[in-house]
Amino acid sequence: MPATLITAGLLGLVFLALTVRVVARRATGKIMIGDGGDAQMLERIRAHGNFIEHVPLALILMGGIEFTTGHGSPWLWGTGGLLVLARIAHAIGMSRPAPNPFRAAGALVTWVLIAGLSLWALWLGLVPPPAPDDFV
Repeated sequence: MPATLITAGLLGLVFLALTVRVVARRATGKIMIGDGGDAQMLERIRAHGNFIEHVPLALILMGGIEFTTGHGSPWLWGTGGLLVLARIAHAIGMSRPAPNPFRAAGALVTWVLIAGLSLWALWLGLVPPPAPDDFV
């Protein structure tokens, strides 16, 4: 499942970058729990949290689709690439005054991708692809 694995690997690196941003602000602001009333800390926590709220479902859907179809279609590769870019854009946008195009585009693209992956997964579940033996 290379499309899902590579997408997950790239998103794992984005996750670590967001984590380091939270930890760095905790250290410099001496904030051990919560946001301590610090606006920048809250922004970093929410960027990290939003990532955690959306990425796992997208990866589960991608993995299920790739496993069911037996390959990473060009559509799945494109979805993975767009998801990585969308999550980076959203994280950048979270550190800028709202509204801004990075945050909006990152959120919208993520939602559209999850909707598309969900419909694709439903389709594969309801109308499974033919088994390899069906071609003989």
